[in-house]
Amino acid sequence: MKTSNKFTLARIIAAPILFVLYFLPRWLGLAEGAAASLLLSAAMIPLLAAAEITDYFDGSFARAHGEVSDFGKMFDPFADVFLHLSMFTCFVFTGYMHPALFVLILYREFSQNFLRMVAAKSGTAIAAKKGGKIKTVFYVAGCFVVLVQNFLALSGLAASLGTDMAAFKVAGNCVFAVCVLLSYASFIDYLKSFGGVLKDAAK
Repeated sequence: MKTSNKFTLARIIAAPILFVLYFLPRWLGLAEGAAASLLLSAAMIPLLAAAEITDYFDGSFARAHGEVSDFGKMFDPFADVFLHLSMFTCFVFTGYMHPALFVLILYREFSQNFLRMVAAKSGTAIAAKKGGKIKTVFYVAGCFVVLVQNFLALSGLAASLGTDMAAFKVAGNCVFAVCVLLSYASFIDYLKSFGGVLKDAAK
């Protein structure tokens, strides 16, 4: 496997690890403020940061070392979606993300994946466009907002500071609402550029 694709693969490997770490304090029944709960929730922030930074390394390494390929163009956005949907699933089950927003994002990502599959069958590899990259930035931002909220809640710091977690959840959902808007705006842009592929395939 090319080195650039190994960077991409790291995000796929990170997804289930982060999923388990997120729920582990709850599965173990750890109390708020417990040292283990604090450590696990805090560890997720740098781990997610490390996973996200591979999104920069895979593209820059591929361009610098002539490893740009059709496979990489599809593998990179797939890894992004794999990681972010894993995180969003965590947030939905713990009340940090409204289910309606999650479902809308899920519909968008499955539709985008279908478009990529049809295009690939027709010999066209759809690389990430600017709108899709901006959408991903907001996906990442939403993940970090919730991880900080989760850390404050599980560490007990939110309660000790008298912080209203309901307000934090509203703020987080506002970020995810922006994610939904950007995701559909970028999908419409992809349809404008590659919608002809769908029409040709459907004939």
